[in-house]
Amino acid sequence: MLLPEAVAALSALAHTNRLAVFRLLVRAGHQGAPAGEIAREIGMLPNTLSTHLAILGHAGLVRSRRDGRSIIYSADYDGMRDLLGFLVADCCAGRPEICGSLVEAMSCCDQ
Repeated sequence: MLLPEAVAALSALAHTNRLAVFRLLVRAGHQGAPAGEIAREIGMLPNTLSTHLAILGHAGLVRSRRDGRSIIYSADYDGMRDLLGFLVADCCAGRPEICGSLVEAMSCCDQ
């Protein structure tokens, strides 16, 4: 991940509602959740949610797929891992054992 993509992802997450939506989708796992369920859970109007999901999608943090008449949203775990990897790429001053638990945590969502 390059700096501009990292800034876009961090900017997308730097909003209370978008961060809440992203965390909900991370908890939902690969199966994701329909937009209506996300809106109810977060307590957000559907059109507002749609805007937030679009921003998260453009930042590479959320994916969508159609399932019949519903659109299912899920966290983009590759995008999340890329962002986390970017943030810790220069971590530990050459001592990777310092970041050991962080690296293990990043592998929790491997497909």
